[in-house]
Amino acid sequence: MIWEAPAKVNLSLELQSPDSDGMHPLRSMVQAIDWCDLLDVEEGDEDRLEIEGADLPDDGENLVWKGVAALRLRLGQRGPRLDIKLKKLIPVAAGLGGGSSDAAASMTALAALQKAPATVVAEVAASVGSDVPFFLVGGTAWIEGTGERISEARIDVDSWALALAVPDFELRTEDVYRAWDRLDGPNGPVLEGRVLPPALREHGPLRNDLTPAAIASRSEMGDWVEELAQTWERPVAMSGSGPALFAFFADIDEAEGAVRSLPKSFRASRAVLPRRSGVVRID
Repeated sequence: MIWEAPAKVNLSLELQSPDSDGMHPLRSMVQAIDWCDLLDVEEGDEDRLEIEGADLPDDGENLVWKGVAALRLRLGQRGPRLDIKLKKLIPVAAGLGGGSSDAAASMTALAALQKAPATVVAEVAASVGSDVPFFLVGGTAWIEGTGERISEARIDVDSWALALAVPDFELRTEDVYRAWDRLDGPNGPVLEGRVLPPALREHGPLRNDLTPAAIASRSEMGDWVEELAQTWERPVAMSGSGPALFAFFADIDEAEGAVRSLPKSFRASRAVLPRRSGVVRID
C-alpha cells in the first residue's frame, strides 16, 4: 500500500500563554498542500523502516513508529509487523508538518491492514502530535486547543496558490516556543486586506505569533524574510515554527515564476496548490 502524506501551511497561528500542563493553546488556520511524502507500507516479518531522502532515525524515535505504537496500544495487539519505506520529499524541521503527516499515514495504513475504523485512529492521533489529527482530514481547517479540536474552514481554494521557500537551516519547535515564552508572548506580523487572496480576506487578519520567536532563535531569519519579501515584492509569512516561508499568488503559474526567481541559497522551494484531502492511499 502506498500512501501520500501531505505537508501543511499554517495560514495563521495565534498562541496563548502556556496552561498548567505547559501546553500553549492555539487557534490556527491550517491548509494541506500538494507537497507529499510517500509511504509504502506492507506486512513484514519484523518492523522495519527504510528512509530515502533525509537523515532521520528509523527507530522508535521516529513519528512513524510513535504513531504505530499508539494505535497498537489502542487496538490491544502488537501485530502485524510493518515493513515501511518512507520517501521524504517534504523538508524536515521546516514547520510544514512532514513528520506528523508521516505518522498519520502509518497509523491509517495499520488501521487498513487491521480493518479498524478511522474513528479509532482519530481517538489516539492527538497523543502522537498536535498536527497529526489534522492530517487525517486535510483540506482547510481551524485547529484549536492543543490540536484536538478541528473544524472545517469553508474557503474557495481554487483561486490562489502558494510559493514556499525554506531557508538553509532547521529550527527546533521546542526552541521556538521557549523563545516565544521568553519574549513574553508577542504577536506576529499581520497580513490583511489586499495582500490576502479574496477568498481569505473575511478570515483575516492573519498572523503567526511564532515569527518573532523564530527570528529571536536564529538572528538571520529576519534577513531571510526581508530578502524574500524584496524578491517577491509582497509580504511573506512563516509556517508553523519555521523556518519555511510563503507568499500568496493568483495561480500556480505565477507561483512557479516566483520560485524560479529565488537564489540557490534556499534549502528547498516549491510552488503548490491547496489540497482538499489529508493522507490518502494512491495505489
